[in-house]
Amino acid sequence: MKTLKRVAVVSAFLTFGLANSRAQTPAPAAAPSTTPAGTVEHITIHGKSLEGNLEGDSPDRAVSIYLPPSYGKDPKRRYPVVYFLHGYTDSDDKWYGPTKHWINLPTVLNKALAQSGNREIIFVTPNAFTRYHGSFYSNSVTTGNWEDFIVNELVPYIDARYRTIPVAASRGLAGHSMGGYGTIRIGMRHPETFSSIYLLSACCMTVEPSLFTDNAAKTEAAKTPDEAAALEFLPRVVFAVSAAWAPDPKNPPLYLDLPNKDGKVLDDINAKFHANEPLYMIDQYIANLRSLKAIGLDAGDKDHSITANTQELDRVLTKYNIAHQFEIYDGDHLNHIADRIEQKVVPFFSQNLSFDQPLKKITMHKN
Repeated sequence: MKTLKRVAVVSAFLTFGLANSRAQTPAPAAAPSTTPAGTVEHITIHGKSLEGNLEGDSPDRAVSIYLPPSYGKDPKRRYPVVYFLHGYTDSDDKWYGPTKHWINLPTVLNKALAQSGNREIIFVTPNAFTRYHGSFYSNSVTTGNWEDFIVNELVPYIDARYRTIPVAASRGLAGHSMGGYGTIRIGMRHPETFSSIYLLSACCMTVEPSLFTDNAAKTEAAKTPDEAAALEFLPRVVFAVSAAWAPDPKNPPLYLDLPNKDGKVLDDINAKFHANEPLYMIDQYIANLRSLKAIGLDAGDKDHSITANTQELDRVLTKYNIAHQFEIYDGDHLNHIADRIEQKVVPFFSQNLSFDQPLKKITMHKN
């Protein structure tokens, strides 16, 4: 059983890595369309929550914003917002352009909004690519306080400068892979900010220790941030989650504690990992999860441990009688993500977010 579990875990992360390699293949050019198109804006936001992070990443973060087709035509109308979190190794410019990628989110959203029943929504994605290729949307002195940045800085900034409906009932949170992890982590801790959440192939709801032991020789040999960042996919993942979940300001130059030493798992560091893994955390946040308007989760049936963890999350929510939308579909880690966003995510938020216009006039910043 342990051997089978280890194979499943390694296979899941290899699929994760394969997604990264496939991500370098541009998506096919879209055919000419008469469908009304939204517009994309690329901005930069300074994150005070990210200042002084020990990785040395810039606190000035790129953010991509999709404004629906009517946004520029109806200046009095306000819109719900979905904050969409990208996955490990990804960035906002890959999902929204101009960087060519396996998906182009604005194209997917344009197609979805052309379908009957779907309603216009703003989508916002911050760039969470860090030294070790992903922040895991957690609070850490090493990576910076990403959870705080999203909740306390990104959301107020967007509300102040775009025509949003600035209440939790009109805000959704969604994400793919590492972004799915960020969605359940942040969503179940901040129902005062987001009312509906959707997880697409969420990674890292638990992390099997075999990831650490199987890659121990390479992770323990890396002594500098540059050496760690240059590692291949699996050992680099170990550094990324260690920076997010086991930061150590007294351990330069990496400023993190690895969960293994001499090829063996360190129980005290592994406990820190468990404290950040949603399937270990979830019992603390049942009341918050009950307060959400809607919860959606899905994964492909060939996504190995991600499939299993998504099924386990379904079982936990069912045990607590928390209503949710759940599906395991025929697919892997990314081959149907565009379809799922078009056919499931946009309809989900169209049905569950509030589109009620504010009764009072809202003052907006001009810059």
